[in-house]
Amino acid sequence: MAQKLVIVESPTKANTIKKFLGKGYKVEATMGHVRDLPKSQFGIDIENNFTPKYITIRGKGKTLNKLKKEAKSADIVYLATDPDREGEAISWHLAHVLNIDEDAQCRIEFNEITKDAVRNAIKKPRTIDMNLVNAQQARRILDRIVGYNISPLLWRKVKKGLSAGRVQSVATRIVCEREREIEDFKPEEYWSLKGIFEDEDSSSSLEASFYGKPEEKIELKTEEQVNKIIEELDGVQYRVDSVKKGSRRRNPSPPFITSSLQQEASRKLGFSTKKTMVLAQQLYEGIEIEGEGAVGLITYMRTDSTRISKEAQNQARKYIEEKYGKEYVPKVAKQYKTKKNAQDAHEAIRPTSVMREPDKIKASLNREQYRLYKLIYDRFIASQMTAAVYETMSVHILGGKYLFKANGSRMVFPGFTIVYQEGSDDEKEEEDIMLPMLKEGQTLQLKEFVPEQHFTKPPPRYTEASLVRALEEMGIGRPSTYAPTISTIITRGYIEREGRQLVPTELGFIVNDLMMEHFPDIVDYQFTADMEAQLDQVEEGKKEWRDILKEFYPSFKEDLEKADKRIEKIEIQDEETDVVCEKCGANMVIKNGRYGKFLACPNFPKCRNTKPIIETIDVDCPKCGASVVVRKSKKGRKFYGCEQYPNCDFISWDMPSNEKCPQCGEFMVVKNNRKKDEKILKCSNKNCKYEKVVEKS
Repeated sequence: MAQKLVIVESPTKANTIKKFLGKGYKVEATMGHVRDLPKSQFGIDIENNFTPKYITIRGKGKTLNKLKKEAKSADIVYLATDPDREGEAISWHLAHVLNIDEDAQCRIEFNEITKDAVRNAIKKPRTIDMNLVNAQQARRILDRIVGYNISPLLWRKVKKGLSAGRVQSVATRIVCEREREIEDFKPEEYWSLKGIFEDEDSSSSLEASFYGKPEEKIELKTEEQVNKIIEELDGVQYRVDSVKKGSRRRNPSPPFITSSLQQEASRKLGFSTKKTMVLAQQLYEGIEIEGEGAVGLITYMRTDSTRISKEAQNQARKYIEEKYGKEYVPKVAKQYKTKKNAQDAHEAIRPTSVMREPDKIKASLNREQYRLYKLIYDRFIASQMTAAVYETMSVHILGGKYLFKANGSRMVFPGFTIVYQEGSDDEKEEEDIMLPMLKEGQTLQLKEFVPEQHFTKPPPRYTEASLVRALEEMGIGRPSTYAPTISTIITRGYIEREGRQLVPTELGFIVNDLMMEHFPDIVDYQFTADMEAQLDQVEEGKKEWRDILKEFYPSFKEDLEKADKRIEKIEIQDEETDVVCEKCGANMVIKNGRYGKFLACPNFPKCRNTKPIIETIDVDCPKCGASVVVRKSKKGRKFYGCEQYPNCDFISWDMPSNEKCPQCGEFMVVKNNRKKDEKILKCSNKNCKYEKVVEKS
């Protein structure tokens, strides 16, 4: 029997595919990339038309020797790397290493790792797509030119270990500019005025907001202005000027693309972009499912298309009708528009089979895999369902020359919301607001006015989710770049996480300011977006990849030479603390390491004393009275524990407070109620339900 060799990147993917192909096929894994530009050299011959020098990645010799041996004894070799630019480039490198003719029909691809998808791919091999390969080469070489020229400059002028890259520099700029917006923000006072009105006939009440005059909206700026309006309204009669009833439809969100999955997993599950992509890769490559064996649970997770195959759509519609009823299936199957600059190479991210309900396979998944799979599954099912329908009511109330407005809505048909509701950055969900049945012309009784002072807020800091959205909207980066970009700027110490927020460090500001002054093109939003568009043109065969490099390099080289002369050495002083080194008596300083910040003695290398930074909160341990400190679990989750550990074993996932519960005497914990935008104190005793609001945002 003829021996056919299939080569993929990962052992997990190989194990999943093996069972679909049967005898006569051998499946091997490359363990990722096999060739790349050298780490210790520039690796690009600028003078020779930007020719790259590719070498075997250190440690891959044994793997390549095995692949060469298997390929030599095989009758046919199929290259089945991931279906994107990077995957195409890996196949091209493999073809070179294994002496496979570039014109050979050796490349197969599939959007999902299922029996049908893999077998159909084997029937339709194609040649390696050099447009895809060249688009990836151009990106890789561009990044090498930028990184291997600017990074050494930063080492000499600022600090060792720094780096600069095309997309990471722009991402750092976005976060730094937002922080400066926040620092420069000056809050402005404004007021709201609500009236609580009673319907005398039904004894029901409604809350209406002050609008102004019927012909113009009045902005309330000061307390004096509010008091004057209340004074003018003293003794006036209030009547219902108009009642408008209607209906509103709320449509489901489209199935996930890479960026929307990263954003929603951040909002709903608290996952970092990196964690989301690692888990999605596992779900794509295959999980051992009880009774089935290894199977890919989702389609390819690097995509910018909301397109869905007819087969998957029909399967979903049938499932929805059987599980929820005919009224939940749209008459016409839902189609979603893909954005203009999308590559549209693959389908949206969806389950490979709707029959694998999350709860049915929960036992085969770990907790995090299950949560992400359920998110993807529910979003896909909801995307194929009917809209939610709301009954709406708008009431205008006249009092003298002033107008108050009240709006209410009530869900009359849940539609897709019985399966899934999209999260939002402010975590507020839509609630039913019922208004009493009123008639035009009827009088209402004013019960009370509720004036409230407010101040304008600065724009919020970026989270990973909102940064991904910003990059996507600007056309910067592509699905495969968001997660590594954010990971890089955090690892380099340019950005720090504070809870879910991204905050620039002093180092981040310094590097960003240098880049803005000396390399304006590299950090220019439009320039970077245009570069992405040019790479897309290479992929489409509309542009020669070397032309991009020829256009880019001369002005970059000029900027580099000027920067080297103009930038003076910058000394970054370590932040001194009041913690005294017990070995030599010096005040310890804060240093940044690969695992985050730590305390170090400033007299290094004479004194090598280091210690972790312990964050103390102003709370006494409920068990022993010592201080409570912030700690992190092995998975990086924050918790609170006694500083006397292990002598005292007090721990709490929620921040404890010094306040005791008035009902049971246990300590209270601080929690955020994001839906209502408020902070609450809640009893730590699970059997006691006591809680109280302590802060309204």
